[in-house]
Amino acid sequence: MLQNTLLGSLVVFASLLVLCNTQCYVELYDKNPEDPPDECRDLDGVTHKLNVEWKTENCCTCSCDETGIHCCNTAAIPGGFDTTKCKTIFHKDTCSYSVVELENPDKECPVSSWIL
Repeated sequence: MLQNTLLGSLVVFASLLVLCNTQCYVELYDKNPEDPPDECRDLDGVTHKLNVEWKTENCCTCSCDETGIHCCNTAAIPGGFDTTKCKTIFHKDTCSYSVVELENPDKECPVSSWIL
């Protein structure tokens, strides 16, 4: 009973975490407490050892433990720029964004904040 309550609380917390900060997320295991995992499998089907960090193609740093997989985005997202005159461009190779003018993509726009 206590384990179900704890697991339910973790699911609610993880859901709130994702809603409050889309930069990080947790994938909880549907697990049997008598049989803890010794590895984890990510959404791409790749197996990882517990407590080992890896990077995804989508610029996230992830790790897993007995509760699930924990991932955070490593690309800072620009904010505080003129969205009517400017657009963001994501550079997957460097996990970064640039903000450029819609009319002249060679000209960068000023950005007042970055969210990580």
